[in-house]
Amino acid sequence: MIKNAADWFEIPTANLERACAFYEQVFAFKLQPMELQNKLRMAMFPIDPSQGVGGALTHHPEFYTPSQTGTLVYLNADPDLDVALERVRKAGGQVLVPKTQISPEYGYMAVFVDCEGNRVALHSKG
Repeated sequence: MIKNAADWFEIPTANLERACAFYEQVFAFKLQPMELQNKLRMAMFPIDPSQGVGGALTHHPEFYTPSQTGTLVYLNADPDLDVALERVRKAGGQVLVPKTQISPEYGYMAVFVDCEGNRVALHSKG
């Protein structure tokens, strides 16, 4: 039985250390750095493997380019999107779409541009 349509996401970076500092400030958690083969470096978001989808910031000089176009990843900003959006602003990100209600049952969303130039979305119930 499929629980989630998505299984993993990767957010490209031009400067992995700068991106780690940005996301750690926005979400108030630590990312787990990893050095992989062929110059690939990652910093993994915290995850409980039994509870959901995992992902990482990624850096490779040839294969990853930050972008404001293409796939849009929604990151969990529970319990309140306003807190994460204020941290985005303080960390130097740009809010493109402010907190907007999707519906009473699905909660709220917002879209921002991170320090690397990626367009990323947030979702919360409140």
